Amino acid sequence: MNKLFFLLIPLLLSGFIHLWNPVGYPDVFFDEGIYMRRAVNLLDTGNPQEGNVYDHPYFGQIAIASILAITNYSDLKPSTDPDSLQSLYMIPRIFMGLLAVLDTFLIYKIVQIRYGVNSAFLSASLFAVLPFTWIFKRILLDSILVPLVLGAILLAIYSTKTKQKTLLIIFSGCLLGLAVFTKIPAFTMIFVVAWIVYADRKKLSDVLLLLIPFLLIPLIWPVNAIMLDQFDLWQKGVLWQTQRTNSILDIFGFFAVIDPILFALGLSGIAIAALRRDKFLLFWFIPFVVFISGVGYKQYFHWMIIIPVLCIASGILIESIRKFDVIKKNFVYVGIVSAVLVFGFISTTLLIVNDISNNQFQALSYVLENYDDSITILTSPVYSWILYDIFERENTPKDYSTILFYPPTTEKTVIMVDDHYRIDLTRGIQLQKALDHSTIIQTFEGTITGFNDKIYPYTNMQANKEAANIEIRESIRGS
Repeated sequence: MNKLFFLLIPLLLSGFIHLWNPVGYPDVFFDEGIYMRRAVNLLDTGNPQEGNVYDHPYFGQIAIASILAITNYSDLKPSTDPDSLQSLYMIPRIFMGLLAVLDTFLIYKIVQIRYGVNSAFLSASLFAVLPFTWIFKRILLDSILVPLVLGAILLAIYSTKTKQKTLLIIFSGCLLGLAVFTKIPAFTMIFVVAWIVYADRKKLSDVLLLLIPFLLIPLIWPVNAIMLDQFDLWQKGVLWQTQRTNSILDIFGFFAVIDPILFALGLSGIAIAALRRDKFLLFWFIPFVVFISGVGYKQYFHWMIIIPVLCIASGILIESIRKFDVIKKNFVYVGIVSAVLVFGFISTTLLIVNDISNNQFQALSYVLENYDDSITILTSPVYSWILYDIFERENTPKDYSTILFYPPTTEKTVIMVDDHYRIDLTRGIQLQKALDHSTIIQTFEGTITGFNDKIYPYTNMQANKEAANIEIRESIRGS
């Protein structure tokens, strides 16, 4: 009974945090629009490869498209009303929330087997309530690959507890292969899974069983490119992803600002794991950090794959404080645990109750109601797939960056200028010229501007800037 209680509490907390107000908070992010566009394109064409852009493998859009198909998403006929438009993101956001609840369950089971019920309760509860985990509500590839990684780890652990090792190892490799087939950096998780499998019987044949599906499943991506005679494009796309880079210290700093509790507890827990030579935690954390430090452009949501291990390290750390003489009494320990969880829950609740994305859909509604298909609409992918695929506005490119290569062909152009557009001004002079030659017609002020994002927990609003003010601008060709 106690074990069931300890499991239900973090699951209920996670369900509330990740399923409450799914579209209102967080804002709808640039990349979410890209993955929705690709999923809808897959439903329409049956082809998981969109054009000749090879930035990530296919499983992400396959998973999202499958959920859209199961829920009869194509039957949705939204109006131009903001609330109706918001419903287009509801189903996939709920799906991401359910995956986060599944993550909570998998974290609990992993830690329960390796470290005990108390540490499992703490780890899963921290994952459920600490502010940074709201990121799992977004429609991101990382949200999809995390349960695959956790499932692979759990199956590997179970394989050490049963005689049916072969099947569990193969299935573990399949899940990890699907994680890599979702996003390449997930390959770093092979170190922890392979260590679990090998440490059990010290047999290389077990590791080979794991590696076969782990390697074969992601190969679907380049093999399909070869079949389409686009292998050169595949190579360029992969190399482009690895050649963009920035400092990992920026991401560490941002993490510390938006969730200082998880940052401090998690890294302290990893440090203690290093002292204890806990290979399970270290093989999970270190390879990914080393890889991402030197390869690719890093953003705060790329940390999602190691948030579970940071929560686990935090849970183990908190549980270990029972050994200190000053807090051996249960009521002191319970008080500390309760304070951390209550503080995290209140902090996160203060965020998720806000409908900060409302102005995004008000701006989209305005464009739909005031401009027809004779006008080019330059906008973020957050809106472009809705304009093009749902409302059949043919003069809507995939995103505003198309003007870097092709000028608008219509007499009038409308630009939806959000924070992401302003960040991208450095990509090319054409984006700045489009602003300089346009006139502000309407501005949609976001409720996010009313928060002081220098004060915790509203520091999290720094990761929601696309819900800030959105300008609707017009320009006439030749003006």
